[in-house]
Amino acid sequence: MHNYFLLSDTEKDLQMMVREFMEKEVAPGLGEYDEKSYIPDEIVQMGIDMGLHCMNIPAEYGGMGLTAREMSIIREEIGKVDAGFSVTMGNNCLGVTPTMIFGTEEQKKYVADIVVPGGFNPFCLTEPQAGSDATAIRTTAKKDGDDYIINGRKCFITNGDRGDIYIVFAYTDKEKGINGGMSAFLVERNLPGVSVGKHENKMGLRTNSTCDVIFEDVRVPKRNLVGEEGKGYQIAMKTLERSRPLGSATSVGICQSVIDLCIKYANDRVVFGKPLAAKQAIKFMVADMEIQTQAARQMVMYASDLIDHGIYDGTTGSCVKAFCSDTAMKVTTDGVQIFGGYGYSKEYPMEKKMRDAKLFQIFEGTNQIQRVVISGSLFKRS
Repeated sequence: MHNYFLLSDTEKDLQMMVREFMEKEVAPGLGEYDEKSYIPDEIVQMGIDMGLHCMNIPAEYGGMGLTAREMSIIREEIGKVDAGFSVTMGNNCLGVTPTMIFGTEEQKKYVADIVVPGGFNPFCLTEPQAGSDATAIRTTAKKDGDDYIINGRKCFITNGDRGDIYIVFAYTDKEKGINGGMSAFLVERNLPGVSVGKHENKMGLRTNSTCDVIFEDVRVPKRNLVGEEGKGYQIAMKTLERSRPLGSATSVGICQSVIDLCIKYANDRVVFGKPLAAKQAIKFMVADMEIQTQAARQMVMYASDLIDHGIYDGTTGSCVKAFCSDTAMKVTTDGVQIFGGYGYSKEYPMEKKMRDAKLFQIFEGTNQIQRVVISGSLFKRS
């Protein structure tokens, strides 16, 4: 069970259900999917049928209504096989959170009625000149009677091409800046002026689609404003506080799969007449992988338990995100080293693990930004 000793029967059932699905349905064709940068729609539909796209939508609205702990267990299992698929399914948790936390009852039902049957709700914050610095977005939403007119271009949008409804962050009053000037809106894909732009040809997470989403004079009714006008930046940051620990579970899944692959390879590979596993240098590298992975997993579970107790600590979330993604990069780099030349070859799975791990140090706020958040919080408390 990979160091999960305190799982409830429900958690174990969820873990095994997802593990069997990933090993049976996703793993066999993964090399082709990665090479061609896609994943078959039928596999995505299987994930939808299992409810993996609506894990955090409450049961009262038709979703799975899972705890953060349960979602972390599931996302580790998905990440062990393919981090890209974990992002495809898990990103809906990010997208629906603003509405589920800050939206009206009507908005919650509105979004759930689109997402639960199989829809996607991409989170549209990043722009070409506004990545970690979300304050630099240029998308605007100008009031026009009882509507807002949205103009702007979002980039690096996960599931942008699959989106049925977007959560879009835009300035309603640029002069007020982030404290009163940015707002959040629900924007349906089929509205005039909404279009999908270029798809990114990424180094890793190639089974997940990432693309531009463009808004040109898109008229959105006032009822689609999520939360209060001017509270968009705060909504975005509070959403990320909740999502970072859950996304980090995928990094843990990557690490665990690398450990499993390295142990098997080291046992099978013979050098100088003995298995590679007989070499202390290799044993110690694998031991360090295990130490780091266990630490990362416990951080994820701790942060998830905090969320389930209603505690949303941004400093903890940033610590988890930075540590788990840095660990994934270290573990996959060492995994490639253990595999040697084969680790550098696409014939073996290790190089994909390394490519996939890298993005977790970048998206949802780079790890440098996480350190800014962590240090700023510590010195502010002092």
